[in-house]
Amino acid sequence: MRLIIRLVLQLVAITLLSLTLTAGWVMVDAHRAIETEAARSAERVAHQLENLYWHAILWRGSMRRDNILPRPDWESLATLKLVSPGVCISYGPGNEEPRTLCSQLEGVGAAAPEWFSTAYQMIFGAHAPIIRPLTVRQPETGAISVRAEPDAAIRQAWRQISIIVSVAAAMAICICALAAAAIVHALAPTRAIVEGLRQLEQGNYDRRLDAVSKGEFGLIARAVNDLAARLAQTTAERAALTKRLFEVQEEERRALARDLHDEFGQCLTATLAFAGSIETAAAKIDDGVAEDARAIARVAKRMMTTLRDALARLRSQDLEELGFEASLVQLAASWNAKAERKAVVHLRLLGELSDLPQAMSTSLYRIAQECLTNAMRHGDSKNVYLRIERAASIDGLVALTVEDDGGGDASRLATASGHGILGIRERIAAFGGSLSISDAARGVRVVARLPLIPVGPAPLKGVALA
Repeated sequence: MRLIIRLVLQLVAITLLSLTLTAGWVMVDAHRAIETEAARSAERVAHQLENLYWHAILWRGSMRRDNILPRPDWESLATLKLVSPGVCISYGPGNEEPRTLCSQLEGVGAAAPEWFSTAYQMIFGAHAPIIRPLTVRQPETGAISVRAEPDAAIRQAWRQISIIVSVAAAMAICICALAAAAIVHALAPTRAIVEGLRQLEQGNYDRRLDAVSKGEFGLIARAVNDLAARLAQTTAERAALTKRLFEVQEEERRALARDLHDEFGQCLTATLAFAGSIETAAAKIDDGVAEDARAIARVAKRMMTTLRDALARLRSQDLEELGFEASLVQLAASWNAKAERKAVVHLRLLGELSDLPQAMSTSLYRIAQECLTNAMRHGDSKNVYLRIERAASIDGLVALTVEDDGGGDASRLATASGHGILGIRERIAAFGGSLSISDAARGVRVVARLPLIPVGPAPLKGVALA
C-alpha cells in the first residue's frame, strides 16, 4: 500500500512540475509575443505615416520642407486599427511635441491578479520601447516610438496562462487519475504477496498465493508458493530430526547415567570402604595416616553427592517409571531438599497430565529442569513458581510457566545465546509451540506453550517480549 501511495505522490509531483514549467514557458512566450506585436505595430504605423508623407508631396504640390510632413490628423481611426491591443504609438514630426496614440486595453483581456502582476514585473520588468525612423531618406520627418503598456502585457500573459494552464491542468488531472488507477490496478497483487510473505515470516507455511496474474507478479507468487512448500518440508524434516536427536540424547543420558552409577558409584563406595579400613587400622598406630584416611572419605562423599546430582539430571527413567506428574513433584522436592538452596520451588499442576505423549512429557520435564536451574543459578530468587496446565479443550495446549522474584532482565535472557535457552527453543520448535520471556512483578516469567494436536512445526526464530 505504501508503494502505491508513493508512486501516486510521485506522479502528482511530476504533474505539478510539468504544469509549473508549462506556466513558465507560457509567460516567456507571452512576453515575446507582446514584443513581436509591438514591433509589427511599429512597422504598420510607420508604413501608414510614410504613405501620408508621400501623399502630401505628390498631391498637394508643396515642396517646402516644413509643409511636406504628414498632417497632424494622423491620429485617426485608420491608424488606430494598425496598432495591436495594449500598444502605444508616440510620434512628433519635426520639432513638434510627440503625441501618443494607445490601443484600448479591453481587447487584451481581463485584469490579472495582484500576485501575478507582481511576479511578472519581478521576472521580466518593463518592455523596452521600439524606435523606428519614419523614413531613412528624410531624417527630419522624425521617428516612431512604440511601447507595450505594462498592464496590457500582464493582461495578455495572464489570459494565455489562464487558458493554456487551465486546459493543461484539466488534462493533467485526468491523466493523473487514469495513471493512478492503472498503478493501483497493476500493483494490487503486491498486497497479497506481502501478506503471504508475512505469513511465511510467522511460520505459516500452509498459506498459498493465488495466481494473481500471468506477468511478473504471477512469477513472484509461484516463487513464494514454492518457497513455502520447501520451507514446510524442510521444517518438518528438521522437526523430525530434532525429535530424533532428543530421543538419542535421552538414550545417551540413560547410558551415561548407568555407566556413572555402575562404575564411578562402585569405585567411590569401595574408596569409602578402603578409607574406613585404613582409618580403623591406623587409629592405634599412626594418627596422621588415620587423618589422611578420613580426608579421603570426605572427598569421596563429596564426589558421591556430586554424582547423585549428575545422575538426577541425566536419568529420565523416573518419567517412565513414576510418570510425568510424580517426576515433577520429585524434581521440585529435590531442589527444596538441597542444603545450599537459594529459593523455594512452588509446584502447581492443572488439568490431566498423565496421558501426555512420552516425547512431550520428556521435553516438558527437561524445559522445567532447565528453567529451574537458570532461576537458581543466575537469579537472587526467594521463590520460584513452576506451573504446568493443560487446557480443557481437545485441541488445547500444554502451558509451562516458570516465574521467579529475583529481578533479572527479560530482554537480556531472551537474546541469550547459551545452550540452555537454545535447547529450550529447539524442544519447543520441534512440537510447533511458542516461547515467550517477559518481565514479571518482581522477576522474569518464562512461558512455553506446546500444542496437543500435532501441527506443522514452525521455526522458533526468537521469543516474544511482553
